[in-house]
Amino acid sequence: MKIKAIFNRDGGTFRSTDMEAYSAKATEVFRAAGHEVEIAVVAGSEMEETLQQTAQRDDLDAMIAGGGDGTISAAAGVAWKSGIPLGIVPAGTMNLFARALKLPLDIWKVLDVLAEGKIVDADIGSADGRAFVHQFSMGLHARMVRYRESYSFASRLGKIRASTRAAVGVMFNPPEFEIEFEVDGVRETREVSAISVSNNHFGQNALMYADDVTGGHLGFYTAPPLKPSGVAKLTFDILRGKFRESALITEMSVSAVDLHFPKARHKINCVIDGELLPIGRDVSLRVHPGELKLLVGAGDLTPA
Repeated sequence: MKIKAIFNRDGGTFRSTDMEAYSAKATEVFRAAGHEVEIAVVAGSEMEETLQQTAQRDDLDAMIAGGGDGTISAAAGVAWKSGIPLGIVPAGTMNLFARALKLPLDIWKVLDVLAEGKIVDADIGSADGRAFVHQFSMGLHARMVRYRESYSFASRLGKIRASTRAAVGVMFNPPEFEIEFEVDGVRETREVSAISVSNNHFGQNALMYADDVTGGHLGFYTAPPLKPSGVAKLTFDILRGKFRESALITEMSVSAVDLHFPKARHKINCVIDGELLPIGRDVSLRVHPGELKLLVGAGDLTPA
């Protein structure tokens, strides 16, 4: 295959990596596997434009994006809309989509896996047309991300510390809001502290990522209004990998869900694949089965 790899030099692990040496290694590995490869190392501010330009080329068989979860999400959105297969190099803090794809989290080891990999059809979600590979969320998670981004940090460890501090802040100040949602023609109103819509169901893990991204559905989760003790219990369930089994969580399997926020009178925040974004009073979430072409390891993507 002819492949172009775009690495975000500002993304996580890459910030402390000799990118000249890494690019040379990537070239060596892919050429040894019989591929023709181009390498581009760009700043985070240049990633979106470079991804778009790469996806528009008609002489490539695939592209590879390297960076954190935000970079990977953006690359997946571009790949989905253009139809070009995408491989990913996980260089972020959590690397949730890479975990779902069962890829090595080591940026050096993943090169060999991708070079010997295969292209598969996977699912991707969308919120009002914006792609997400992991999840759309509101309430507790959005407030935590907003708190975290108000703190200063310049490293992976600093981000983890900021996240811990933000989680404690949310525990003592949980949100509560009203939603209307429609699924399969049925409309319901609930008071909640949290909403999460995932690209396929979350697996039994503490990091809340899908075990299978080929199931063709969305996981739709809500939590009722919570006091600090309830947030603490839910956090404990998540840390044990028991989020889906928690008595505080209501779970549905859907292909589409429409959300409405009848009492919203000011800016509403959501989190899409880790990025805090403003949204309107109405949001349409959909799954697009098999529409994202991925370059993955030679093994099966589905769980054992």
